[in-house]
Amino acid sequence: MPEPVRLTARVPRSAWVFSTYFAEGLPYSLVRQVSTVFFRDAGTSLEGVGLTSLYSLPWVFKFLWAPLVDAFGTRRRWLLAAEGALAIGLVLLAGASALPGPILPVAIAFLVVAFLSATHDIAVDGFYLEAQDRTAQARNVGFQAMAYRFALIAGGGGLVWLSARIGWPAAFGCAAIVCLALLGFHARVLPDPSAARRPFADLAKMAVRPRVVGVVGLVAAALLAGLYALDWRVPERVAGLSIPAWSALFLLGAVLGLLGGLGALQRRLARSSAPYARAFLDWLDQPRIGVILVFVVLYRLGESALLAMGYPALADCGLTRAQYGLTYGTCGVASGIAGGLVGGWLIGRYGLRRTIWPLVLSQNVPNLLYALLTWRLAGAAGETGLEASMLAWVTGLVAVEAFGAGLGTAVFMVFVMRTTRPAYRSAHMAIATGVMNVASALAGVGSGFLAARIGFPAFFGCTFLAAVPGMVCIPFLPLLDDPPSPTSPPAPPGRG
Repeated sequence: MPEPVRLTARVPRSAWVFSTYFAEGLPYSLVRQVSTVFFRDAGTSLEGVGLTSLYSLPWVFKFLWAPLVDAFGTRRRWLLAAEGALAIGLVLLAGASALPGPILPVAIAFLVVAFLSATHDIAVDGFYLEAQDRTAQARNVGFQAMAYRFALIAGGGGLVWLSARIGWPAAFGCAAIVCLALLGFHARVLPDPSAARRPFADLAKMAVRPRVVGVVGLVAAALLAGLYALDWRVPERVAGLSIPAWSALFLLGAVLGLLGGLGALQRRLARSSAPYARAFLDWLDQPRIGVILVFVVLYRLGESALLAMGYPALADCGLTRAQYGLTYGTCGVASGIAGGLVGGWLIGRYGLRRTIWPLVLSQNVPNLLYALLTWRLAGAAGETGLEASMLAWVTGLVAVEAFGAGLGTAVFMVFVMRTTRPAYRSAHMAIATGVMNVASALAGVGSGFLAARIGFPAFFGCTFLAAVPGMVCIPFLPLLDDPPSPTSPPAPPGRG
């Protein structure tokens, strides 16, 4: 691929890789991390906090509109438009949090930000793959993982700490300002690697069709009704089974149904000329797709459950909101950066096949440390939070967990990028990450119920066990070997 055309400023590729993935991670951290802190501090139960994992549904279903990013305009324009819309959404979130009864308005605002953030993710991932060749993609994955992790910790930790000092409305307003600054930077420096495909005017005409308007209206009404009816109070059991049990059965049934119906699904898609069908068919047409699906679904199961209950567990142990934010905003930032860089460097130097096991274990073993920590801190809190010695212990654990998560993120991103095809890069990234978020949503939904039932130490032990099935898939995965270099002789024909 030729070097992309630069616009009005020339910056190193690593700089815009870092800034775009920071812009991708920041709103995600607000929706998936800060929402748990906000609603927990507002007095919701553990079960209600766990249900905030339903905010990951836009990332689950983003594949439904990802082909539009490939078909209309350019990925660069989609990226910039999504950042502008996100800034507006964060302003609405700030206003909602200032209302006297903020829970329902804030819940709706978080949902809006979630949909905008998922769309921004599609554009950023597609742009990353389009603007670089495969060598540059692998070389910069460390910056990609580092920036995303930095944003998760800066948003989930730094903004929480800031909210304890200046309040939630002002903190969300600061996030909107950061988003606007990133938009200005990207409008100036991002390369423009491709010409527009179909014009945005055609997309506008499609959006106002009665069928599209009807479907969008029904989905919006259902989501709003669900948020209103939910009110963060849910039954412990439904038809004799706990919510975690129903979640597990749903996940198992969905995975088995998808695997069993792959052949019929591919034949049906092959008869369609729609962009959605072509993108799905192209992604499904690769070796060992069943193993890939199971691995992607289960890869972050344990980590997702841990993230959903991380703040509630430490808060119940006595960590104040300011202590939590400061811990994540200092040692967590440094460790997340180090993990992303080290993971990308190790994969680039030694290959994914040789490094995948130690990096994946590094992501999941800290779950057991959380079990030890919550057991050790039971009843250790003072009136003003944890004492200095205990806070240092928590900070060390956060640093270890952030470092391991950075290593694991590098593995996942490299593997998922290898499953994409040139014609549908944005759609393929959205499909793969959406499949992963199915399990993340279900794990988060069940996490509050399980933690309330068995306690935090046992819960974090279970999160490690939840990561084991995904690790079992590793020996059977394709695409672990590095692609041949441009100077290597061509591989023999065949799909292996």
